[in-house]
Order: sequence, then C-alpha cells, then structure tokens
Amino acid sequence: QVQLVESGGGLVQPGGSLRLSCVVSGFDLDFWAIGWFRQAPGKEREGVSCIRTRNGDTSYDDSVEGRFTISADKDKNTVYLQMNSLNPEDTAVYYCARRRLRLGICSSDVSIFEYWGQGTQVTVSS
Repeated sequence: QVQLVESGGGLVQPGGSLRLSCVVSGFDLDFWAIGWFRQAPGKEREGVSCIRTRNGDTSYDDSVEGRFTISADKDKNTVYLQMNSLNPEDTAVYYCARRRLRLGICSSDVSIFEYWGQGTQVTVSS
C-alpha cells in the first residue's frame, strides 16, 4: 500500500526556516520521482521541487531556487524539503507526491503525480 505522510509544518517568522519531511512506504524511492507541491488559499496547487533518488536529479521552481533544498534519506524512506529565508508568499499547505510513471523524470505538473500525502500547513507571518 503506497503511502506518503508529511510533517514539519508550522508558524515561522519571515526570514525563518523549516524542514518538511515526507515519509513514504509501500514502494522503493529509487524507482519513482517524489515532488513537493504547495497550495495557497484561492490558488492552484503548484510544483515546488522534485527529486529522483536513483540518480540524484533535483529540480526547483524559480520562486524557491536558492532558498529551498530537497534531499532524501533512502534508509529512512524519507524525502526532505529544507526551506530557508521564508517569506509570507511561501504560506501554503505543502504536499509530497509520487509520480505515476515508474522511472519518470522530475516534473512540476500536478496531473502526472498519483499518490499524495495529506499535506502540512506552513504559515509565514510576523
């Protein structure tokens, strides 16, 4: 049974940092790309970052490039999203998801990700 469970969200002041975790089960991380997405109130869900642990490929949306870092610990079946220099525009529910296509490359296209976690709220406010 494929499952993804996010954690690590919370309230942080502008300029602060958070690390999100996505614990996966039911499949081997090496065979599916894992993406982080976010959805702010009234907005569409958007891709933030993606990783393929098999070859270490990563990708980032322009809005987070240089501030966010995606990584994975295969022994712990966990994908992380380290978020630094947070600003109020980063406020959203953050989701991790597994790409539908086995061995598929990273993408920010929401429609090609099949399994989703329940999300974790990130609020950046003073």
